[in-house]
Amino acid sequence: MNNRTAQCLSVLLLWLATMVPAAAQPRGPLVLAASSMQESLTEAANIWAAKGHAKPVISFAASSALARQILAAAPADLFIPSDREWMDVVAARRLIRPASRTLLVTNRLVLIAPASSRAKLVIAPGFPLAKALGSGRLAMADPAAVPAGKYARQALTSLGIWAAVAPKIAVGDNVRASLALVGRGESPFGIVYATDARAAKAVRVVGVFPVTSHRPIHYLIATLTSATNPETDGFRRFLISQQGQAIFAKYGFGTRQVSNADT
Repeated sequence: MNNRTAQCLSVLLLWLATMVPAAAQPRGPLVLAASSMQESLTEAANIWAAKGHAKPVISFAASSALARQILAAAPADLFIPSDREWMDVVAARRLIRPASRTLLVTNRLVLIAPASSRAKLVIAPGFPLAKALGSGRLAMADPAAVPAGKYARQALTSLGIWAAVAPKIAVGDNVRASLALVGRGESPFGIVYATDARAAKAVRVVGVFPVTSHRPIHYLIATLTSATNPETDGFRRFLISQQGQAIFAKYGFGTRQVSNADT
């Protein structure tokens, strides 16, 4: 069984679990969300359930993997990727309800090292990351598909060091896999979202990449055309509400300032 098949099967099993039995266990919306939202979105779902609603079921993975599941007709109600491109791919296939699409939160990109590391680097054009890596590897998500990896490649290219660093990359399936590599000390440095670094005590932030070095990190939310759960829109509106935004801010995400370019 390949990774893509396993991921689709995982979402299908989650969906089936929410169906048993409807009378005894009301089904909450099935949400496909970027890996970096694990702590914040789980808390939001718990607070929503505490209000008397059926608890949402959330499947976390790389946005690219989630989008492919949607394209393969995996059943779900809401999609929350960490970039516009994968939302655009799904939208192009008419698999979202356009009026529901909006900005949810923003994030920053950071360079991390193991918590015990004393490495110091100043992120600036031409900074010596390749030299600092030595024989080690830079942990980052797949730059060809996963949003965190794409943002990282954009930043390193903008700073003029991509060519030197590219041969030393340890590619992860998602941003949390890269975080784990650094946390275990298997990679001396990694590039992840600021919220991921904040959630892991085993790593420390070496520096923050300039916002001008990569595309804005925007997490969008949209209702899928496959949505059947009656609480889907209510949960979506809760997440973009003042209370929902306060939950995300608690975990380090930037809150909404919606413009046409955001969605």
